[in-house]
Amino acid sequence: MTNENSGLRRSISLPLFVFYGLGNTLGAGIYVLVGKVAGQAGMFAPLSFLIAAGVAAFTAFTYAELASRFPLSAGEAVYVQHGLGRRTLAIGAGVFIALSGVVSSAALSRGFVGYLQVLVPIPDWAGVVLLVLILGGLAVWGMVQSVWMASVLTLVEVGGLLWVIWAAGGTLATLPERAPELIAAASSSAIWPGILTGAFLAFYAFLGFEDMVNVAEEVRNPRRAIPWGILLVLLFSAVLYVVVTLVSVLSLPPQELSRSAAPLAAVLERSNGVSPVYISLISIAAVTNGALIQIIMVSRILYGMSRQGWLPPVFGRTSARTHTPVLATVLVCVGIITFALWFPLAILAGITSFLILIVFALVNLSLVRIKRREEAGSTVATYPVWIPVAGLVLSLLLLSVSLWGIAANHAS
Repeated sequence: MTNENSGLRRSISLPLFVFYGLGNTLGAGIYVLVGKVAGQAGMFAPLSFLIAAGVAAFTAFTYAELASRFPLSAGEAVYVQHGLGRRTLAIGAGVFIALSGVVSSAALSRGFVGYLQVLVPIPDWAGVVLLVLILGGLAVWGMVQSVWMASVLTLVEVGGLLWVIWAAGGTLATLPERAPELIAAASSSAIWPGILTGAFLAFYAFLGFEDMVNVAEEVRNPRRAIPWGILLVLLFSAVLYVVVTLVSVLSLPPQELSRSAAPLAAVLERSNGVSPVYISLISIAAVTNGALIQIIMVSRILYGMSRQGWLPPVFGRTSARTHTPVLATVLVCVGIITFALWFPLAILAGITSFLILIVFALVNLSLVRIKRREEAGSTVATYPVWIPVAGLVLSLLLLSVSLWGIAANHAS
């Protein structure tokens, strides 16, 4: 039974909110894409992650301020409407962020199958459908149950990354002797296209903080909790990504790493002789967590856009018993299965990053306009105007890199 007026419930504390964001960010990136980034940037894959973190950081501050000003579901669409005053752009931003969430979940589903096949010889399509049906059912069951499950899985995946660092950490001792070789390579202009292309792919690994604003109507004290939660998630993720990527490329040749469907399992097996079964189990938990949170996020965007009158009212209805948007969740799951069965992992990640960067440019521009027109209240977290300006410029630059990469691949 659904009720158009039952609404969402504020049940998420700051710690749960941080775990929610970490589960999305960590599960979406390092367990799935570290090999693909290494394939582009080689030994400089950690630098690609660092560049991607820098680009994401400016927009993260923009999101923190906007979420503090407008703590509503369908965050990006609301921000663009307030900032640019264009209904079409607002709806476009909401649709792009929802579509990117669906595509991202499809990418995670493909990553899930890669690790699952280390344990069980299951067809790709069966693994994808099974995962999405289970996670869709959990998302419909209830928000508190979903976020608690996400928090438990987040602890598991953080533990897995720390295990990789511990097991392969001995390779860091080889860094001083390899430094001259790396410095010489970095001085060549030929290496930078690969590093920047790797940064475009690595950018996907940091996506997650922007999803956090779409559960704003279910967070307690959102004007304080959302900015702090976003910034803590980005900082923690950046540190883990750079260190894990560094020990990975020191443990395995980058091209070998890029060919593995379960890259961190390959790193552990090479470094410590550990059976790939154990890290595969952890990786499955990590990727599952990211997919679950994406399903929650996209359904809340559809809910929020419906409540703003930008989508049909049916998407704004919630279950009177679970307070979750059932129909929106079902539609999201159908979309995920469709994309996951049609496209390979690297293409899905690239599509996600491209869509998100367009939205990031619009959101940064919106904050610039809002800051010039309106004074913030005393309870709003505010940052200097040059931060959204830098976020806008960097988002457009990374978009240019992605378009250059597409053109180069097409020409070859």
